[in-house]
Amino acid sequence: MSAPDGSPVGAERSIGQLFASATTEMSALVHDEIALAKAQLKQDVKRGATSGGAFSAAGAVLLFSLPMLNFALAYGIRTWSDWNLAICFLLSFAANVLVAVALALIGVAFAKKAKKGKGPQKVAASMKETAGVLQKAKPHPRTGLAPDRAPQAIEPVARSSS
Repeated sequence: MSAPDGSPVGAERSIGQLFASATTEMSALVHDEIALAKAQLKQDVKRGATSGGAFSAAGAVLLFSLPMLNFALAYGIRTWSDWNLAICFLLSFAANVLVAVALALIGVAFAKKAKKGKGPQKVAASMKETAGVLQKAKPHPRTGLAPDRAPQAIEPVARSSS
């Protein structure tokens, strides 16, 4: 069995290997957090698009159905009752408005869900929490170091900009 960096388990790893392993794991964590933020943002955009589509549908229904539906409904009401034709047209208009209001309420519900979605804010808070934990982390004091592994004998590790 071996550690993630390929060294055998139980073998002492050098500071450079530990640092490289920590850097790799931190990089993977950052990439995963970014992927999570993208997925949550995509979901929020999808909800917003659904909301916009519902509002557009409400407007289209109200606009295009009014003439035909008003005439058909008004004459239908007139046929079933002996009411004045003007009252029949007002009732048909009220029915169209009720349909448009129902579609607008659906749009409002999806808009509220999209507004509540705080995907990127959650990820940013998680990243700040992770950074705070890492800043407070202190190395465990080593006791019983071998004489050849004394702290003075540890060579500094060169830093890379990549």
